Amino acid sequence: MEYKVSVIIPVYKVEKFIGRCARSLMEQTLTNVEYIFVDDASPDGSIGVLRQVLAGYPERSSHVRILTHPENKGLPAARNTGLAVAQGEYIFHCDSDDFVEPDMLEQLYGKATETDADIVWCDWYLTFEKSERYMKQPNFATAEEALKAMLGGRMKFNVWNKLVNRELYTKNHITFPSGHAMGEDMTMILLFIHAKKVIYVPKAFYHYVKLNTSAISSNYSDKYWKDLKYNVSRIEKYLYDIYGHKLDKEIAFLKLEAKFPLLIMSPKMSLYRLWNNLYPEANRYILKNKNISLRSKLVQTCARYHLYWAVWLHYQLICRVVYGIIYR
Repeated sequence: MEYKVSVIIPVYKVEKFIGRCARSLMEQTLTNVEYIFVDDASPDGSIGVLRQVLAGYPERSSHVRILTHPENKGLPAARNTGLAVAQGEYIFHCDSDDFVEPDMLEQLYGKATETDADIVWCDWYLTFEKSERYMKQPNFATAEEALKAMLGGRMKFNVWNKLVNRELYTKNHITFPSGHAMGEDMTMILLFIHAKKVIYVPKAFYHYVKLNTSAISSNYSDKYWKDLKYNVSRIEKYLYDIYGHKLDKEIAFLKLEAKFPLLIMSPKMSLYRLWNNLYPEANRYILKNKNISLRSKLVQTCARYHLYWAVWLHYQLICRVVYGIIYR
């Protein structure tokens, strides 16, 4: 049976959230949807909660699959497990701690088929514990324009607000980077390289849940940065193989975006110094990137010239106060 859309949902340690996620998917207005839940050896009660929710939607039972990893393999591998068996015309990835609007798939699939688009993307909600922000995405007429915007940081390459023709994965042998979770969303860049037509829907359907508002991210490790560098190198090589040096500037922008969290995740001076040591060749492009805000340019410029006190002050005022207190 060929489905209109295959939704792939990795499941790992989401016992508190999987119920809401599953209900929002089961209540989609679009029919003939395949749901592939991938249990990545979750050690909690996530799968038990999931099965309880699914039991309430017997009309969807024949369209639901629960696949199980015998051991934890990580998010990219779970997505690949879903891709390997997906039968839908289009693929949608949903993270199991998030949730979606009931007409999401109907709207995105309708726009894709109406325009014969390979990729459709939409706006989304950044959902905090007590509030929500509408995150508007830009519109582009061509896949190449969207590609350059993703490399530059103007458009997000998140997997979960994009509906993608499955043939883009299969015909171009595109999978997610198993074992390298940080930055795995960059895989969307590879898909846009091969897309012939892309379409934007100016409406938010996806709720990206963010509960840790004390900092943009406070957890990092050697593995975190090794994975990130692996994924940046993966994209860089792919782009060079196809475009040569045509996108040198945009690749530099990608490197700047990849290391930017070092300046906003913590008040530690050691991270600011690490920022300077990571992709130093990209620093000269900071002021040339028209995709990012003036504030981002100023923070990076201060770091480039070792004005770490200014970077620290930005963290205290914006990252801790605005994002840590106001948006919660």
